[in-house]
Amino acid sequence: MGFFSSSTQCVATQVKSTLKTVEFLDLAIPYLAVIDITSAKQKAQTLSIDLISNIPCLDLLEPIRQQLLALFAPLLSIDSVKVTLSYVAKRANNSETVPSIKQIVLIASGKGGVGKSTTAANVALALAHGGAQVGLLDADIYGPSIPAMFGASDERANSSDGKMLLPVERHGIKTMSIGYLVPKEDATVWRGPMASRALNQLLSETDWGPLDYLVVDMPPGTGDIQLTMSGKVPVSGAVIVTTPQNLALNDAQKGISMFDKVNVPVLGVIENMSFHQCSACGHHDPVFGSDGGEELAQHNKVPLLGKLPLTTQIALDSEAGIPTMTDADSVLSAPYRIIARSLAIKLNQTNLTIPSIVTGD
Repeated sequence: MGFFSSSTQCVATQVKSTLKTVEFLDLAIPYLAVIDITSAKQKAQTLSIDLISNIPCLDLLEPIRQQLLALFAPLLSIDSVKVTLSYVAKRANNSETVPSIKQIVLIASGKGGVGKSTTAANVALALAHGGAQVGLLDADIYGPSIPAMFGASDERANSSDGKMLLPVERHGIKTMSIGYLVPKEDATVWRGPMASRALNQLLSETDWGPLDYLVVDMPPGTGDIQLTMSGKVPVSGAVIVTTPQNLALNDAQKGISMFDKVNVPVLGVIENMSFHQCSACGHHDPVFGSDGGEELAQHNKVPLLGKLPLTTQIALDSEAGIPTMTDADSVLSAPYRIIARSLAIKLNQTNLTIPSIVTGD
């Protein structure tokens, strides 16, 4: 049998030992930091491994199998690896307000026009593509955009019991927005406290069902809605979306400072419209400057979760009500998948530093 003992327990122990130093595919982190082994058995020329992940990566089952085959084939003289992969999200929320939701993540920006809502929608879909149960809450009471982005502008929220609203389901995730409650041509003319109460109702009076993640598309700025979500909701952390442009970076810094003041962990920065890629030659043109998001992340000692291109297709997808991530295998979807995995990893790391958070189920 070579490298491993015939003992099943020993096989599992040594497989785990071998994987400790292996990086997880395209993420420069140890394999066992995000995936663990529940069992490993070798029979003849086949190694069978059962894995459990704490990040949504079920879409990577085949690449994981290929990685394990390449790793263990020369050690064991095997010709096949069978892999099962299951996903269990860590629980950060222990609030009675929304007990069925494990993690609540705010997607925020210091100013409008940086592509925050588009990013929130596609990151939510990327988490779902990896195997997570995901909801998307549109927290922009004055300018909701999620209904249009999901092709649901004419949808209206219903209730089965006259008490709880039923979310509108699109592309495998559950969405809720004030846009499902008021006509799209009507303006929401409310003072801050009224908007905050409306948001609380959308969150707590929606029948979300069991969710691993609730992604919240925040309005731009640092106003009442931000303070409501930060102070009254069991938030796991916030992500800042910015462009490399100095004007956007200055406002993004204010957003980070606000979350720091209200003790909401900033999970990282996403640099949107990072570059324009020529469709003819592939040349990258940094229209709004270079590395601004990376410098912002470094200054605040948070990770840069990813960079997204400035491209017409992403805008056209949103306009058509079919977000880019619905074609999960496209080139434009790849950065969203990487961002979603990086976000999940950072969430798990952050949860461990918060005393009130209970990990596991």
